[in-house]
Amino acid sequence: MVVSLSKGANVSLLKEVPNLKEVSVGLGWDARATTGEDFDLDASAFLLKADGKVRKDEDFIFYNNLLASDGSVKHAGDDPSGGGEGDNEVIEIYLDEVPPEITRVAITVTIHDYEKRKQNFGMVSNAYVRVVNLEDGREIARFDLSEEMGTETAMIFAEVYRHKNEWKFKAVGQGFSGGLLALCDHFGVDAAE
Repeated sequence: MVVSLSKGANVSLLKEVPNLKEVSVGLGWDARATTGEDFDLDASAFLLKADGKVRKDEDFIFYNNLLASDGSVKHAGDDPSGGGEGDNEVIEIYLDEVPPEITRVAITVTIHDYEKRKQNFGMVSNAYVRVVNLEDGREIARFDLSEEMGTETAMIFAEVYRHKNEWKFKAVGQGFSGGLLALCDHFGVDAAE
C-alpha cells in the first residue's frame, strides 16, 4: 500500500520495505494551459551534511551533472518538454552508497528561464513526488503538491534523509523566489557563471 503524505509529514522507508537498498524518486507535473512559451521544469538533488549545506559543488546533481562522484545519486536525465503520463524526471538514490556525512538528499524542482518566460509554480498543476523501490518497481510513498504551488520559481519537493540508522522520506513543499540560483545559494553551491 502506498503511503500518501501531506506537507511536513514523513515515513520510514525501511519500515515500509525492510532491507531497502535503492529508491527511485519520480517527479511529475502538468503545465497549465496558458498562452506563451512552453514550460521546462528541471529536477535536481542536493547531497547535504547535517548543517544543510553541500560538501562541495559536485554534490549538486542536475541535468549537467547526472551522477554523484561516489555514485550514490543518479539523475536519469532532463525532460525539457514535460507532460505525458508518468514521471517527468527521475532521481535514483543508492542508499547504502550515500556517504555517512551526507544526512539528507533534498529533491528540488526549478523552472528554467522563468524570468524570460514569465512563469511560476502557480501555473503548474498536478505536481507530485513519489518514492519507488528500484528492486521491484513498487511505489512506497507519494506527496501531491498541487495545493502548495504559488508564485515561486523553485521548490524543495521532498527530502530523503537519514535518522539514526534508517532512511526516511519527508514531504517538504517549500518554495523559493529566484529559481535555481536561490536554491544553490541556500544549499551552499557556488553557481556563479
